[in-house]
Amino acid sequence: AVQLVESGGGSVQVGGSLRLSCVVSGYTYGDYCMGWFRQASGKQREGVAGIGTDGKLSYADSVKGRFTISTDNAKNTLYLQMNSLKPEDTAMYTCAVDACYSGYELSPEWYNYWGQGTQVTVSE
Repeated sequence: AVQLVESGGGSVQVGGSLRLSCVVSGYTYGDYCMGWFRQASGKQREGVAGIGTDGKLSYADSVKGRFTISTDNAKNTLYLQMNSLKPEDTAMYTCAVDACYSGYELSPEWYNYWGQGTQVTVSE
């Protein structure tokens, strides 16, 4: 079975940093996209950062220049480095993996495999 396990969330003050990790196991279906998504209370889930099948990195406009997505293939791990955090970054962050067309890696409807999420809270 495919499993994704996130870690690294927590509470930080404005301007702080966090690094989220997502360990992926059991996915053996060929080319795939990976992404980080977030859902704040009362809002829809949104794509934050993604990696397409061609390795292209994509970011939501709201996090460009502050967040960096990366992978360590040897460890089957996806990372999200988050710097200069703002209160509006507060949300449940979840990683996902699945086959998709490059260019759609920030679209949650393409993904069937999700982690359980890790909470990020940014306070003044």
